[in-house]
Amino acid sequence: MCDFCLQHGEGKKWYLQAKNYAEDLLSDLRRRRFISDFFGHPEHITRQVTDLDRLARAPALVQRVVKALTTRRMKKWHFGQVVPLEDVAQIFEFVNSIVRVTCICRQATLGREARYCYAVSMGPGVASFYELARSVDDSYLSGPETEEHEKLIPEEALRAFAEHEKEGLCHSVWTFLTPFIGGICNCDRSDCLAMRASVTHGVKVMFRAEYVAAVEPDLCAGCRACMRVCQFGALCYSAASRKAFVDQLACYGCGICRSVCEKKAIKLKPRAEVLSAANLW
Repeated sequence: MCDFCLQHGEGKKWYLQAKNYAEDLLSDLRRRRFISDFFGHPEHITRQVTDLDRLARAPALVQRVVKALTTRRMKKWHFGQVVPLEDVAQIFEFVNSIVRVTCICRQATLGREARYCYAVSMGPGVASFYELARSVDDSYLSGPETEEHEKLIPEEALRAFAEHEKEGLCHSVWTFLTPFIGGICNCDRSDCLAMRASVTHGVKVMFRAEYVAAVEPDLCAGCRACMRVCQFGALCYSAASRKAFVDQLACYGCGICRSVCEKKAIKLKPRAEVLSAANLW
């Protein structure tokens, strides 16, 4: 179990605790300022991309120090954790508002609106978190083509997430001053700065799920469809056995590989039960 569960979940999955989505957390003035600054200055995303490239050229010792300090800071301010679809479904059972919004990372990397992020809230009606962020820059979160927000009921949101899985996108919850969770995103390494920082550059701001994938060899047809959607390079193929298998040291436990496996040969196991990966986050 990750340290966030111990600190913010009383030993249970911290992101399934309703208190971490509670409206009273938004009364914290420091958190409100952080959210306003985050959405009010989206140019910081572009700057961080440049910083990552610069860090990759720095001496190894400098890289280690900067990465450690950055991860420590992000754990307190704004970090993500991968969650599989079934855990997203549980979150949707207790939040009262789900609003699809523009992804700030894709706005920076692609230069256009792409609605892959979902603001969630325990408050009634439209999510208070969304309204706070929207007040900073209405056109940004709502998008240039429409003034209306896109509010979804849980069933609609879950169907949308299932479609995101078919695109090979992995789901992740995000804090805005930990432990408050304000959004769930759908990420890939191409356009998500956090995933790129964590997986490509080794700057941990997105952490692994509470699970690890495993392939049942007797069911695997060796089609390798799972390899094409894995964002983490964790799915491998044995030419000798003509079967896929999971590199459990690389697996983030997102479960996206399951969505394309016609034989249902891939399952998720609790990370704590996989000794080689139990302490990898």
